Amino acid sequence: MAAKGNSLTAIYFALAANFAIFVAKAFAAALTGSSAMVAEAVHSLADCGNQGLLLVGLRRAKRPPDPNYPLGHGKAIYFWSFLVALILFSAGGMFSIYEGAHKLAHPKPLEYAWVALCVLGFGIAAESFSMWGCLREVNKARGSDSLWQWFQGSRQSELIVIFGEDLAALFGLGFAFAAVLLTMLTGNPVWDAIGTLAIGILLIVVAFFIGTKVKGLLIGQSVDTKLRGRIHQFLQDAADVDRVLNLITLQLGDEVMVAVKAKMLPVAGADFLIQSINRTEAALRERFPEIRWCFFEPDIDD
Repeated sequence: MAAKGNSLTAIYFALAANFAIFVAKAFAAALTGSSAMVAEAVHSLADCGNQGLLLVGLRRAKRPPDPNYPLGHGKAIYFWSFLVALILFSAGGMFSIYEGAHKLAHPKPLEYAWVALCVLGFGIAAESFSMWGCLREVNKARGSDSLWQWFQGSRQSELIVIFGEDLAALFGLGFAFAAVLLTMLTGNPVWDAIGTLAIGILLIVVAFFIGTKVKGLLIGQSVDTKLRGRIHQFLQDAADVDRVLNLITLQLGDEVMVAVKAKMLPVAGADFLIQSINRTEAALRERFPEIRWCFFEPDIDD
């Protein structure tokens, strides 16, 4: 069974790297006039804000249940993750496309292009450090699954967002580096504008995938298929259960709600039936500590 990735560690790695990269990019953009550098600086600044939003989301998700939110606030992290996807789309992607189209229509020569290349090289190194920290946590979570299988099945929206941001940042830096280098070698500033457009398209594509993934969690998605299968098998093998009739699960941030309808083994009366259910629930919670709420209904048919 794969461990749960530490989202906070990945977020702090990304925040430290992106802030350092933003300062360097903003300096290079002001010095060189490169639109690709401007797009990358805005991208890194947006990423810093995004990591701040994820930290807010994680903190709010830990608030205890109350009468208005009887199942707690765990799904709050999905809202903040979805907000990050929107910011990545608007502040990152749309701004980059606007900037690229503007420079394509009104090209300007670059100044001190070598400064931009040095800054982008530093950015690639810093972003690689952030990606390393993120992948370390992703690898804990995915176990033997491929990255795509993990992305499809994971319920850790904040870790998905950080992974997507880091991936987009690395490719974006690569596009910007190539654009500035081609502009410097050819003397044609159109390459800089094309690189900016490519960065914008990249960010919009990544934002779309992240937003689509988080949307399912925000609406109300079950636990991942493997975990649901283990819960079902555990209940089916429980000493007091004859047959599991129905099992509903709901992912609520780091916590899980389970609703079970099961045919119990015959007992001598209602008190013994209650004891059987209580034993089964206690064993289930012990085996799967992420289960916060368990609703158990004995029945003879679904």
